[in-house]
Amino acid sequence: MQQIKVDISGVSSFIDEAQLKAVRPEAEAALQTVDKATGAGNDFLGWNTLPSEITPAQIDDINATATKLRNNCKVVVCIGIGGSYLGAKAVIEALGDTFAAYRNDGGHCHVVFAGQNIGEDYLFELMSYLHGKKFGIIVISKSGTTTEPAIAFRLLKDMLERQEGKKFAAEHIVAVTDAKRGALRTLADTEGYKTFVIPDNVGGRFSVLTPVGLLPIATAGYDIKALVDGAVAMEKGDQSDALVYAETRNALYRAGKKIEILVNYNPKLHYFGEWWKQLYGESEGKDHKGIFPASVDNSTDLHSMGQWIQDGERTIFETVLSVEASKYETIIPSDNENLDGLNFIAGKRVDNVNKMAELGTRIAHIDGGVPNLTITIPALTETYLGQLIYFFEKACGISGYMLGVNPFNQPGVEAYKKNMFALLAKPGYEKETEAIKARLNK
Repeated sequence: MQQIKVDISGVSSFIDEAQLKAVRPEAEAALQTVDKATGAGNDFLGWNTLPSEITPAQIDDINATATKLRNNCKVVVCIGIGGSYLGAKAVIEALGDTFAAYRNDGGHCHVVFAGQNIGEDYLFELMSYLHGKKFGIIVISKSGTTTEPAIAFRLLKDMLERQEGKKFAAEHIVAVTDAKRGALRTLADTEGYKTFVIPDNVGGRFSVLTPVGLLPIATAGYDIKALVDGAVAMEKGDQSDALVYAETRNALYRAGKKIEILVNYNPKLHYFGEWWKQLYGESEGKDHKGIFPASVDNSTDLHSMGQWIQDGERTIFETVLSVEASKYETIIPSDNENLDGLNFIAGKRVDNVNKMAELGTRIAHIDGGVPNLTITIPALTETYLGQLIYFFEKACGISGYMLGVNPFNQPGVEAYKKNMFALLAKPGYEKETEAIKARLNK
């Protein structure tokens, strides 16, 4: 099995070997802290050994449930927010046919997402799309009371029961939730929903290799065993690449590079960037510390963000996700008139042109003062995406401990919820409601 590769030669003009050697002992100590579970948040380190602990029986159970949904539903709505949807969305988008939803493809089941926002128009349009279609629901929530997914589930559960009847709904709603507690667990037990458990020791942003991510991915028709096998290869293999990535980004941070931009040259990786942003932003952004995670889709964003990256404030570095092999081959034809002046690339593959755009941009950005790391993925397959997921998770744990924060909590996430509940006059928030109204009336 090939593996993803990390290349840090594009940072050599900005931090020298001595600076990297200086942080190596910290990186090695952080790796030990992760592996021995001796640091802050060690009760949320279940993801570290998760891939190798997934059994064939668990894979079979997930696949059987996914097959039932696929066979009986035209659409399956995956309801969740944050880590409860981003990992699945990232993998499905990376592996999928961009235009599958527009094809007349017989009985193919489409996975769509809800509960990741409170957009009224989004929910109305989703319900209009689902009208008259047999659909199923995968609802993902440890508590069952998180506002965004709870609103979507209330609406869609009611719609499904009215449209297909309570029996069909009960057989085609799957809950991924806590083993024993919470509103969703109570409802699932009462209604007889099929359930999968979110492990107590795995936080949401690290949960893509639990049923949280595996069930939607399998329902979309992809090989979750290969995904897990890729992650197992990284878990059991050499951890040096994760170590190098973590120590390099921290050395750059200490040298004044405060923003990391994850760059892809394959549009299928857009949502992988979104998943990565949550993983690193929620893990490291604490105690007024942390590298700010951003992402761009090139070459598209070279025509929008490219100017800022090339010539803006020099507080950034880039990590480029480079996909070695495309799935398909498309050759640029010759044209007798050559009005567009493209005959000089006639006969070349589109991917060859894309690779030259990637290389040319990396050189230009390095010359412009932007350090570049490169992570090469052999191809967009389940196996290599499994590798990439585990690689970034492991490096995140190492990097967070190097920063001196707890990488596995998220205390700042609750602040907006308290204000929202106060503004909505949620029972139990009477004092907060009074205080925030007084503040707004000043």
